Amino acid sequence: MNGDNPRSTAQLGGHPIHPLLIPFPIVSFIGVLVTDIMWLTTREGGWATASNWLLGAGLLTSLLAAAAGMADYLGDDRVKRIGAATRHMIANIVVMTLEAVNLVARLTGGTDQVGTLGVWLSLASVAILAYSGWLGGELVYKHRVGVQDRGDHEGGGTGPQDQLAADRKFSRDRR
Repeated sequence: MNGDNPRSTAQLGGHPIHPLLIPFPIVSFIGVLVTDIMWLTTREGGWATASNWLLGAGLLTSLLAAAAGMADYLGDDRVKRIGAATRHMIANIVVMTLEAVNLVARLTGGTDQVGTLGVWLSLASVAILAYSGWLGGELVYKHRVGVQDRGDHEGGGTGPQDQLAADRKFSRDRR
């Protein structure tokens, strides 16, 4: 349905995929910063190894989240016209680039060496990620990207009472 709200075109069962995927790279990249700080305070190689694994996981899952986000960005022209959407995309590309540089620097310097550069790259990435997350929230809560339009839910009605009635009917039918 092409309603008033900009659509999320990457969907699974009618639900946007991008919000489903973004927690994984976010947690991974924050975890890198935490394990870097632990390495900085203890100099134990296990923390550096954990950082490397988290970097790899974050980069892989960020590619999946980016693919879904790009599908949403390109799938509805109204999304492209929202400045916050473009800034959100650019910020995430910067984070992915910084973290890729971070991983390469660590792998060429040995798995037990985080180094000052790695810590700074992790800190910068998390700061930019926070900004990007704020923009992502703005896309949903201010611009309503991916939010269902009125009457575009299973209840077929136009308000919360209609949805509540449909949910109750669904629950009864499942018994």
